[in-house]
Amino acid sequence: MDTLSYKTVSANKATVEKEWVVIDATGQVLGRLASTAARILRGKHKTNYTPHVDCGDNVIVINAEKVVLTGSKMTDKEYVRHSGYPGGQYRRTPAEILVKFPERLVEHAVKGMLPKNRLGRSIYKNLKVVVGPEHKYQAQQPRLIDLNTIK
Repeated sequence: MDTLSYKTVSANKATVEKEWVVIDATGQVLGRLASTAARILRGKHKTNYTPHVDCGDNVIVINAEKVVLTGSKMTDKEYVRHSGYPGGQYRRTPAEILVKFPERLVEHAVKGMLPKNRLGRSIYKNLKVVVGPEHKYQAQQPRLIDLNTIK
């Protein structure tokens, strides 16, 4: 046999087909929700996945305020940031963040699971986190994904 019966297909910006996906965060564990969202954003669920190309889908996470953390992480876990000035270190628990900016918990968790480079920063822009069940992306006709059935 002189010819190959198969051909490796490498996706590029022109050949990628992006979809819109809705994930409902009601009662979902934060880490499991974030890992599934990061996998879909990256495009690893597609057959034409290419590591150096943004071939993932756009993800909308609704009901971000209803996300769950297991154990005592809601009060014991700390998010640390620094203003850049001496003594400018800020520590917040997920409970404190959830009161003021509930969408930031999901955004921070998903961002941590994406690559730390240019591609990761551009993929992160495809994530939309919304507080409440209503979102403004109905025109894109997103399909709803049930996280309990995805592996």
